[in-house]
Amino acid sequence: MTRIAIVGDGPAGLSAALFLAKNGHEVVVFAQDETLMHFAELHNYLGVASVTGTDFQRIARDQVTAAGARIRTSEVTAAEATADGVTVGTADGDQETADYLVIAGGKASQALADAVGADRRDGAVVVDNDSRTTVDRVYAAGHLIRPERSQAIISAGAGASAALDILARESGRDVHDWDTPPEA
Repeated sequence: MTRIAIVGDGPAGLSAALFLAKNGHEVVVFAQDETLMHFAELHNYLGVASVTGTDFQRIARDQVTAAGARIRTSEVTAAEATADGVTVGTADGDQETADYLVIAGGKASQALADAVGADRRDGAVVVDNDSRTTVDRVYAAGHLIRPERSQAIISAGAGASAALDILARESGRDVHDWDTPPEA
């Protein structure tokens, strides 16, 4: 089973976690629930008429854990990319290894992107269309890649792109993630 470490629990991190967990991968989200979403109210999130950022976060975190992801309330203070994947270290002194790392935190996560050697340009982590950084098995999404033009639904899409790329890479083929309703 593929193991993915996700740093950050805003729309990007939780979106990546949901796609990966519901497709059977082991996902741990390192999060302190300090996302900027707690200062937001969403009126332009497709499919949602209006919701406070705090309610959005509660619903999304519940959805992610119901899909099988684990949320750890630990601060990640170190990250290292290796030939086999990544290792993250927490403020608690723990270390966890994973096959992939998705850095989806805000400005505080810039140090993690730097630690693994991801390229940056104009203050943003450089990624391709699938949210891959310049470091193998390391992805970035959310405010970290769009610091001047951050928006919840765009961040969620970047997290989903990272997840779909990981799913495709692990399966060795393109992956489409959609669910069909049960037959009546």
